Amino acid sequence: MEIVRTAAKLRAWSRGERGKGQTVGLVPTMGALHAGHASLIEEAVRLCGRVVVSIFVNPTQFGPNEDFARYPRNFEADCRLAEASGAQVVFAPAVEEMYPGSVEGGDGVGTFVDVEGLSGRLDGASRPGHFRGVATVVAKLLIACEADRAFFGQKDAAQVAVIRRMAADLAVGTEIVVCPIVREADGLALSSRNVYLSAEERRQALVLSRAVRAVEGLVAEGERRADALVAVGRAVFAAEPGVRVDYAALVDWGTLLPVEVAGPGTLFAVAAWVGATRLIDNAVI
Repeated sequence: MEIVRTAAKLRAWSRGERGKGQTVGLVPTMGALHAGHASLIEEAVRLCGRVVVSIFVNPTQFGPNEDFARYPRNFEADCRLAEASGAQVVFAPAVEEMYPGSVEGGDGVGTFVDVEGLSGRLDGASRPGHFRGVATVVAKLLIACEADRAFFGQKDAAQVAVIRRMAADLAVGTEIVVCPIVREADGLALSSRNVYLSAEERRQALVLSRAVRAVEGLVAEGERRADALVAVGRAVFAAEPGVRVDYAALVDWGTLLPVEVAGPGTLFAVAAWVGATRLIDNAVI
């Protein structure tokens, strides 16, 4: 497996592979790879001949009081997982490669991609500027790699909505592929931030998946009213008072706007603070 540090070298590799008739897949990550990332890489391998995994902890998507400095980093282990899962290239740029204006003597990051409307909903309402950073770095990765397909996890459903809109609005040629949530045996959605949880917080965190399952169960019984579905999800959270709910919402997955009645493709999404750790989960109706 090859480690690439510059966008120019990644683009040259991608063009060379595509020139040979290969299909190139991109799996964008911030590292701290786990079985959920492995599933994305494996799906990329299944659908594409050649696969790139990007590892870049993107500073522009973290707020001033968020966990950028302590975000888990283990580059050697990440490379081993990427290679074992079938990737041919790891793209691991420095901050100054992705944001040249931020180097000493520069005038800061001058160009951002801002998906208006969507970027202020769900996670965007709680984390101002977060989705601007996400859209910007993903656009940069898509431009650098020129991949045929890029793979994202459904767990980050609001992020997926922003990226889909960005790719459509900018007429990006890369197909956006969304893969199912991967969970622990007890239901907890895999997340790089799960390592922050103490044993007690790990137990409390299961309330997110319980809330999602409760809503799915009510839908299976025929309930479609948003107020009833959200109420049952919030009732599950109320039984775990140590967890602080950020949002529990039934929304259209394309717009992230609330709906009154669930229909095909409607998203039930939750976010909550477990101790100092913010976690998310969701289900597609």
